[in-house]
Amino acid sequence: MLGGLSTSEIIVLIVSILISMVIHEATHALVGYKLGDTTAAEAGRISLNPLKHIDPFYTVLLPIITIVLFQAPILAAKPVPFNPARVKFGEFGGALIAVAGPLSNLLLAVIGALILHSLIFGSFMANALSVFIILNAALFVFNLVPIPPLDGSRVLYAFAPEPLQRFMADMEPYGLFIVFGLVLIGGFSYLNQIIQGVVSFLP
Repeated sequence: MLGGLSTSEIIVLIVSILISMVIHEATHALVGYKLGDTTAAEAGRISLNPLKHIDPFYTVLLPIITIVLFQAPILAAKPVPFNPARVKFGEFGGALIAVAGPLSNLLLAVIGALILHSLIFGSFMANALSVFIILNAALFVFNLVPIPPLDGSRVLYAFAPEPLQRFMADMEPYGLFIVFGLVLIGGFSYLNQIIQGVVSFLP
């Protein structure tokens, strides 16, 4: 993936990832705070400072390893903490916190598309905005996959019957390895069609 990119294109991708990741995580924290849980706020996660959301392994070391091995970055931000006992509306409150992150990426994609189609840019800025839009559409779709620890799992959990909730809770410690494995074997390739569909519906 990165092998065919120029230095400037890689910089655009990194900046886009940082902006998208920071807003995604800060939105989780902000919605949690609005729903009565101050856990993330007390941890300083309602912040646009990237350092507040960077995990040394998942945000820094893991993408370096996957770029070297697979020419593609795989990374995650530091999880936003929340206390389910303090969140309004119980499990549904938890679902609202979870879905807020992907929705922030959808909003960023919409804003990027509006800017791209409303103003005249040179080829570099137009390409940079296109990268930003596609990245955020991809983050919106990917994070809604209902596999722990992705946000979609928390949404599913709120509406799932108790046996499925227990199964999801048991699977959660291994969820990231499942996601990682599926990415490596191309198990999420069908998501490209959904991402393209989302992009096509943007302004």
